[in-house]
Amino acid sequence: MTSVPAGADVLVGVLALQGDFREHEHALQACGAATRRVRTVEDLEGIDALVVPGGESTTMSNLALRWGLMQPLRDLVHGGLPAYGSCAGMIMLADRIEGGRLDQETIGGLDVTVLRNAFGRQVDSFEADIEMPAFGAEPVHTVFIRAPWVEQAGPGVEVLGTVPAGPAAGKIVAVRQGRLLATSFHPELTGDARIHRYFLEMVREQA
Repeated sequence: MTSVPAGADVLVGVLALQGDFREHEHALQACGAATRRVRTVEDLEGIDALVVPGGESTTMSNLALRWGLMQPLRDLVHGGLPAYGSCAGMIMLADRIEGGRLDQETIGGLDVTVLRNAFGRQVDSFEADIEMPAFGAEPVHTVFIRAPWVEQAGPGVEVLGTVPAGPAAGKIVAVRQGRLLATSFHPELTGDARIHRYFLEMVREQA
C-alpha cells in the first residue's frame, strides 16, 4: 500500500509487520512524504528511507525473520539507507540489546546498547517535556510506553536528548548516527511533526 501526497519528493517505507505504523504514515504524509507499507522484500524496492515503528520488538524481529525481511533490511540500512526508529524501532536499529531474548535479532546499524523496558512496564508509561535543541527551541513533548533507553553509545553517536529529572535523569532517549535516527519515545502519537520533518531533511540531504 503506497500513499503519495501531492508534491511528495521522497518515498518512505514504513515497516508494517506490527505496531503503530499507521501513525507514522500519517505523520510522514502530513510532512509531504509518500509512504509505502513494507511487509515483503518487494515492498523495499525504490524506497528512499525506512521508518521502524513502536510496538513489540521481539514480535517484530520474529516476523521479519519469518517473512525473509531481516537480511534485506540489514543490507539496505548498513548500505546507507536513512532510517528512523521509535521505541521498539530504536531496539530494532541497535547493534546490542540488554534485557531481550538471547536469540533476539536486530537490523542493527546504530552503535548503541539499548535496555528494553528500561522505564518499567505498561503501567509505568509517562509523558514529559524534554529540551532537544536539534529539533527546535521549544521542548519536545514525549510519550514513553514500555520504552527503552540507550545504556551505552559509541563514539560516532550524537546524543540528541536525555531525561532531565527523576530516577532516570541523564538517560539517553534520542540519538543520531549519520543517516540513522532513533528515539525512545513516540512522536507519532503527539501531533508534533518536528522529528519527522528532521528525519525527512536527513533523507533529502542524502538524496
